[in-house]
Amino acid sequence: MKKIVTISICCLSFSYGFSQASTSKPVVKSNPTQTAKVDIVDLGYKFNKTSNDYGTILKGGEPICEFKLTNTSKEMLVITEAHGSCGCTVPEYSKEPIKPGQTVGIKVRYDTNRLGPFDKQVTITFQGKEAPAVIRIHGTVSAPISETPFPGPGSVPANGGAPVNN
Repeated sequence: MKKIVTISICCLSFSYGFSQASTSKPVVKSNPTQTAKVDIVDLGYKFNKTSNDYGTILKGGEPICEFKLTNTSKEMLVITEAHGSCGCTVPEYSKEPIKPGQTVGIKVRYDTNRLGPFDKQVTITFQGKEAPAVIRIHGTVSAPISETPFPGPGSVPANGGAPVNN
């Protein structure tokens, strides 16, 4: 009897598995002689990096990173505005026009008074450009390690362990 039940279950399992519709997508072959046309837009500027990882930094520290911006156009480039995604992210930049071929620095400072991971952005707007540029900073703020060692097992505090009333 057990053999009949076992064989029946196996047959039902196989028939159920084969009855399912195939969900695979058809393979589309491309013609190797055709190439995709990609429009490369010259923005007129280039950053040395668009993201900076501070890693782990201590609360109360003053982390500053610098992004290098190069004017790759043949015209002057003017930064009209640069602002962080919140008040804890502060960019510093030159208000002077950037000459063709010139490289300037944009310093970004992060306020480390909040513990934990952060991922912030700075939006930079240029005169005569429709789309702004976005650069990012990220990392983790951790609490400073206490310089006073914890008491070891069996040690007694200086006040004998009595409660302190303030």
